[in-house]
Amino acid sequence: MTPVGRFAPSPTGPLHFGSLLAALASYLDIRARNGRWLIRIEDLDPPREQPGAADSILHTLEAFGLYWDGPVVYQSQRQALYRAALEQLRRQNDAYACNCSRKQLRLRGVQGYDGHCLKHPPASTDDCAFRVSHPEGEQQFEDRIQGRRQYHWHHHEGDFVVFRRDGLFAYQLAVVVDDAEQGITDILRGSDLIDETPHQLLLQERLGYHTPTYAHIPVIINAAGQKLSKQNLAPAIGTEERQTLLFQALSLLGQQPPTELQSADVETLLHWGVCHWNIARVPAVLTLAQEES
Repeated sequence: MTPVGRFAPSPTGPLHFGSLLAALASYLDIRARNGRWLIRIEDLDPPREQPGAADSILHTLEAFGLYWDGPVVYQSQRQALYRAALEQLRRQNDAYACNCSRKQLRLRGVQGYDGHCLKHPPASTDDCAFRVSHPEGEQQFEDRIQGRRQYHWHHHEGDFVVFRRDGLFAYQLAVVVDDAEQGITDILRGSDLIDETPHQLLLQERLGYHTPTYAHIPVIINAAGQKLSKQNLAPAIGTEERQTLLFQALSLLGQQPPTELQSADVETLLHWGVCHWNIARVPAVLTLAQEES
């Protein structure tokens, strides 16, 4: 089977260095095995999106030589697929309506979810979210970078939303449907998403999908101990510094590029990266402060 990977940014701002690191790692991991690398724009949440961000992200990827296969997929154009998956879950009694607000959950002192709407179903599904029941017990998976991950679910604390009360499909459902529909075999992304994986594994099982392999690179932490993210105002990367940034990214990913490549062009750096990619060298934890010291 030809490996198929993907990079799936949300258009909430321009590409920052942490996102570049995830894109580069995913690209190298797939290209090193002569696989296909796809781009998906996860534009599910219009209020959070920044006008022009999707085009900016694509132009930045091209400037860094990270060219993808096939057309760009936009989640906003795939609502019918998500609705069909939700209807399947409802027919199978795997999803149930929930009208609990965050305020109500806080007042009940809930950790996760307490199954309230299973015991007291809403009179109507109007203005309701839909949750998937996550069974009790132990769940585990093997991550190619972080190793074995184990979770233990009590009562209904793991029940998670797949359709929101505001009428938007939740990330969990959309990402699983898209990965299956696009034939994704290998998912490599930031470790800030690693605890979403158990829910995605459950959805794959309930919907009859193939389960990809998972690998989570460390989220880059800045000197202040904050995740490098759009929420923490991580600066956009400049394409005029692309050689320097690519060399730094290869180093942060543990690939140990030779110092003579510091002055190499983008094509040479990526070629070296593909030929020498070794996921076993990617560290489980990393901070920019450590790299700069």
